[in-house]
Amino acid sequence: MGSSGATPRNHALVYGATGIQGWAVVNQLLEGYPTKNSFEKITALANRPPSENMLWPKNDKLQIISGINLLNDGGQVALEKQMKAEVPGIDTVTHVFFFAYIFKEDPTQEITTNVTLLQRAVTAAENLSPNLKFVLLPTGTKAYGVQCLANFPFASNLPLSEDLPRIPEPYQSQNFYYNQTDWLTSQSKGKEWTWCEVRPDVVVGFVPNNNVYCLAQTLATYLSCFREVEGSGAECVFPGTEKSWKILSNDSSQDVVARFCIHAVLNPEACGQGRAFNVADNSRPSTWEEKWPVICEFFGLRGIAPPKGGSGPQPGQYLVDHLPQWKGLEKKHGLTTGRVGNDRSMAGFQYFIMTMFDFDRQLDLSKQHKAWNSGGKAEEIDSKTAWWTAFERFRAAKIIP
Repeated sequence: MGSSGATPRNHALVYGATGIQGWAVVNQLLEGYPTKNSFEKITALANRPPSENMLWPKNDKLQIISGINLLNDGGQVALEKQMKAEVPGIDTVTHVFFFAYIFKEDPTQEITTNVTLLQRAVTAAENLSPNLKFVLLPTGTKAYGVQCLANFPFASNLPLSEDLPRIPEPYQSQNFYYNQTDWLTSQSKGKEWTWCEVRPDVVVGFVPNNNVYCLAQTLATYLSCFREVEGSGAECVFPGTEKSWKILSNDSSQDVVARFCIHAVLNPEACGQGRAFNVADNSRPSTWEEKWPVICEFFGLRGIAPPKGGSGPQPGQYLVDHLPQWKGLEKKHGLTTGRVGNDRSMAGFQYFIMTMFDFDRQLDLSKQHKAWNSGGKAEEIDSKTAWWTAFERFRAAKIIP
């Protein structure tokens, strides 16, 4: 990996590599973004063993390592010992992409857990590789308080820009993002490596393993089942409300997020020093009124508005009610099983995004575009490209027919 005295070649270490954003970063690196020589080695760390239908292109640069538990009982020393033993070339890692996350209902537990994940992951990379240059941390629009719903603090500060202050209490102390970024600020002081934070909104994309935070998977399984039950060309009523139907937001497709993340780590002067970047597909925000018909069209359905004072079927409940028909689809098309009717396919996330998020929350993308334009690479895609790409991947992985 480069002789002594030579500049070390780039080695990407991706934590949480089978999640929606981690999968996409690995995929883009394997596809040679931004160039096929940008990275010499790609190490994908996954909590669970990868599924058969990863859809990653074959590439000798990739090594997939599963079974490394960042929260092991032996602490930092045991983790580093395991990584040294099980991750070939760990001493050559240059860039860390951190996509590990564990949900905890109690905010104090969530903070402790997710700060520990980050601390252990970054400290291990720092201690095991003298070549570390950059750490990338994804956060999101919770940094702006979208989870406060009716108490959304920046409703009069739209579009949301990265220079807004932290959200007010009591919400501020419940948001682990701030604890993570504070730790990275202090940990990187005086070091050779730097870091940045990316803030997508809803990430639209494919996951090879089941993931409760993947809205595209929920909608893909629901609309496939809906078409089977109701027939091709059927009207499919939006599952949110009249109010949420009209709100403005910016989707963040996994490919655009991944490409920006890779661009950022390779451009530390423009993107490092703890900078934060909103990352989304298009500087023009869109509404569900615009997107729902496009989403339904992929499945041969007609997406229509919610009725006054009501909404369409809820995807999770619809799938529960039509489980026999879904099982029939799985059998008929030889689909991967286990995507519907279990605790990893709960649709609460979908309800949150499509119904409870009933306020404008559009993003200012000028910082993203300025940073990306430095390489002439800023790009924008439309809703159809974002959603249909995700659905095509679910189809290719035999998760939907």
